[in-house]
Amino acid sequence: MNNRTETDVIINGKQYSIIGYESEEYLQRVASYINSKYAEMRSQKWYKDMNPDMRAVVMQINLADDYFKLKQQLTDLTDETEDRDNEIYKLKHDLIAAQGDIQELQRKIEKLQQANLEEQKKSVRLETELNGYKKKYH
Repeated sequence: MNNRTETDVIINGKQYSIIGYESEEYLQRVASYINSKYAEMRSQKWYKDMNPDMRAVVMQINLADDYFKLKQQLTDLTDETEDRDNEIYKLKHDLIAAQGDIQELQRKIEKLQQANLEEQKKSVRLETELNGYKKKYH
């Protein structure tokens, strides 16, 4: 995005013009987030007792804390996603191998069924011959 966006926002009760390459909606969301952090800080008694410089530092520390926690969550989720992707890859590989094994077993079954059929024919032929001998010699 090459177009710069300028928008007016209110942060902590003061109006500011901010410029960015993101949409106006995005810049407003950033201002809203900062306002929510100010509201969170103002709700703490200890924050009210601080001088303005210390308040600014505490706000920066809290924003940086949020940033690093979210960055860690992203890293954790990325690692989880990679682990799941690897597990899915392994499962797909195992599935393909199992399908190959099934096909090989089906071929063996067909061969055994064919051999069984041949043996049954041979058995019938031998029984017929045996019955023929029995009739001939009895």
